Amino acid sequence: MLGMKLHPRITAVKPEADYRLRLTFDNGEVRVFDMTPFLDTGIFRELRDRAAFNSVRPYLGSVQWENEADLCPDMLYEESLPERQAAMVAETPAKYAVKKKR
Repeated sequence: MLGMKLHPRITAVKPEADYRLRLTFDNGEVRVFDMTPFLDTGIFRELRDRAAFNSVRPYLGSVQWENEADLCPDMLYEESLPERQAAMVAETPAKYAVKKKR
């Protein structure tokens, strides 16, 4: 593993009302990660409960919930959006959303 560069690690996490996590990394970046795709899978199903979801805490450079569910910190970094970009995505008017074919 010599010479392998790891992504920044999480120092703070804030659960958001829309099942997103606002993550602060040790390089100062704030990024937003959407948990909704995970809420139908395994141990993450328990996080549909708001109290369970809100129990998230920083843990060893990543995040962990009271039910001991956790995620890879590299994946959290790679698949999260910078805070400003996440805000723009959230504000995109519905008229620009992709419509499903019938």
